Amino acid sequence: MKQINYPTYQQKSGWNKLLPTRSATKPLVKDIIVDMTVIGAGYTGISAVNRWSELAPNDKTIIIDSDEIGEGNPGRNSGFLLEIALADDADSREIERMEKTNYLIGKTIKKIKNSIQSTHIDCDMKRTGTYRAAAGSYGIKSLEKYTAFLRKARLPYEKLDRLELKKRLGTEFYKKGIYSPHCYLVQPAALIRALAGKLSNTVQLYENTPAINLYRKKNHWLIETPFANIISTKIILANNVFSKSLGVGKSQLVAIYTYAGITKALDYSEIKTLGSEKNWGLLPTHRLGSTLRYMSDGKFLIRSFYDYENETDNAIIEKKLKKNLIKRFPQLMNIEFESVWSGATGFTWNGSPVWGEVKPNLYISSGCNGGGVVKGTLFGELIANLANGEKVTEVKQLFGEASWMPPEPFRKFGFHIISKIENYRAHNEI
Repeated sequence: MKQINYPTYQQKSGWNKLLPTRSATKPLVKDIIVDMTVIGAGYTGISAVNRWSELAPNDKTIIIDSDEIGEGNPGRNSGFLLEIALADDADSREIERMEKTNYLIGKTIKKIKNSIQSTHIDCDMKRTGTYRAAAGSYGIKSLEKYTAFLRKARLPYEKLDRLELKKRLGTEFYKKGIYSPHCYLVQPAALIRALAGKLSNTVQLYENTPAINLYRKKNHWLIETPFANIISTKIILANNVFSKSLGVGKSQLVAIYTYAGITKALDYSEIKTLGSEKNWGLLPTHRLGSTLRYMSDGKFLIRSFYDYENETDNAIIEKKLKKNLIKRFPQLMNIEFESVWSGATGFTWNGSPVWGEVKPNLYISSGCNGGGVVKGTLFGELIANLANGEKVTEVKQLFGEASWMPPEPFRKFGFHIISKIENYRAHNEI
């Protein structure tokens, strides 16, 4: 299997294409000595480096990224900022723990909102709530489990039947659903641009500067990049699943490629066939299902299907995405995509993060399992606290610790077996 060192996607992020052209910072071209290096300028990395600049304002601090801001994974997600637990995480039997995690997540979203309010970038951040819907028996059971959690946690929600879903969203595909107000929708590429624009003036950002290798040298670390080396006292790895190429998280992390597309704007006749809601997001009840967004500009986003460790041929992506979208909205048979793309998500076996100090002065925060905007921001702040010598208990106590996975080829073999089982269970949801 080909080693993935850093993202090299076939297509640019569709979200980024919707934004004005941005000038990237220059890559690192000269050797440098610093106190702290953060690798990865996503939600985790930016949160970590901002917190570090508060804790150690006199340190020489840098953050590097293999790509341009907005072209990495943070600018490739679906743009959901959930204020409460994902359906897969929610458990009514652990209500005290869930309430604590939801409290931290809520605080983090407030910080994100505060961070972007002073920027001039419109992230189209709106509290629209979110729909969850099921088309088959397995999905309905999952929906019932999530509803039980919401009820026990005393969180508001609406139960919806097929008729109500059609009235609101314009689809008869789903049999049952729920609506929860606890979600913001955002333009993710605009958001990560806004956050990157708020970096402390004590922090230097180098884009197009991938970390190729790490070496421990006496009391410091040596980071190799294509054009220069970094000597750093401390390092925070915030490059998600790509930390594996640097020797960290190999037994815990796996790269899952998911695929998304944004359609061209619907015409008036197509819009009339849809429901009353004009800006909404829908999450599937099964991880193999399709995520949907209908945006106020009349465009659809769909994220659907996945691959293990390697990106699918680009010619296949659009065909599958269109099939899954039309399955839900047959009235949009003639719809066309203006862009399609992929993104690599860092998954762990048990859904818990890879987080903490792994070697002297080498820290990692990875494996958000698809919830990286909010969780990544929270974990980034906390990993900076840990690197500064603070005792941080929240992450492992509340979110757990990533479990061990078998090495290749057993891991890949196990993945494909589980995929077949899950595909059978979720065939109505895909």
